[in-house]
Amino acid sequence: MSEQAAIPVEANSESKASHQPSANKQHLILTGDRPTGPLHLGHFVGSLRNRVTYQDQYKQYIMIADAQALTDNMDDPAKVHNNVIEVALDYLAVGIDPSKSTIFIQSQIPELTELTFYYMNLVTISRLERNPTIKQEIILRNFERDIPAGFFTYPVSQAADITAFKATLVPVGDDQIPMIEQTNEIVRRFNRLAKKDILVECEALVPEIGRLPGIDGKAKMSKSLGNAINLGATEAEIKQAVRNVYTDPLHLKVEDPGHLEGNVAFTYLDAFDTDKETLQAMKDHYVRGGLGDSKVKARLEGVLQDLLRPIRERRQEYEKDRGHVLQLLKEGTYRAREVAARTNDEVKAAIGLKHF
Repeated sequence: MSEQAAIPVEANSESKASHQPSANKQHLILTGDRPTGPLHLGHFVGSLRNRVTYQDQYKQYIMIADAQALTDNMDDPAKVHNNVIEVALDYLAVGIDPSKSTIFIQSQIPELTELTFYYMNLVTISRLERNPTIKQEIILRNFERDIPAGFFTYPVSQAADITAFKATLVPVGDDQIPMIEQTNEIVRRFNRLAKKDILVECEALVPEIGRLPGIDGKAKMSKSLGNAINLGATEAEIKQAVRNVYTDPLHLKVEDPGHLEGNVAFTYLDAFDTDKETLQAMKDHYVRGGLGDSKVKARLEGVLQDLLRPIRERRQEYEKDRGHVLQLLKEGTYRAREVAARTNDEVKAAIGLKHF
């Protein structure tokens, strides 16, 4: 799974029809994030604000995937451990309600690991090697052949997470659809083995906007690349980040015509500015010339300050009582484990492992 999400949520365009939820079906969502650092605007636009909407439409489970995060962070487990509460604080700050969405910690549900162990017998090494998402992640991390086995098999772990809760919708980006396809392959193969439908196939739910470029213009906003604006950023940090936002390198003089393509400032304004009419007028002015980058960035800073201020303030309130946040996680994890345990029992019974 990507750094952004345990069940990642990255996309660039409006969802295709095939990625929309099936009609006349009561859906259950599984989504989540790897706790490897604070969440940022990329997470917000790609997943977090969608989850706030989804929790009033579907039953939703949100996983803090600390066990999975260790598949490529085993040399620094403290980073993962310390960020579990930080991610939870971000969830609460953006409006995810633990009474509507079940938030849980992956490592505290051993049934997920057990299901992963069984599912590994349904997947070949060659099939994992053909998974294009795995291929790309290996390249990004420069693993070559030195791939941690846990990382290499994470599509199986992800299948265990999804099927444990019998999720029917999984928010992902286009680059993660192969993961959903592999999950469904496992589901079909297991159900054939069991001679009945125990596990449930899922659909990819591709968000309208998912991948936000970094402030430096690189394709992805990322904690590891240092090109992100964190949800808890201070006013000064937001101001400095906006000052460094990539615009149009050919727009050297105010009177020069500017370009919108690849211009991160306008990409962010498209994502967060609610006054679309004024924004369109600004775009038109920029393209024909006569509008400086400083004015564009001034508008962007105002938009981001207004967006992040209430999130930061709510986060600070929750942070005053971390014990309460941990209790919310504990309660959510207990509820999630009950569901996963039922599925695990069904799986074990189907393959003859329920001896008493």
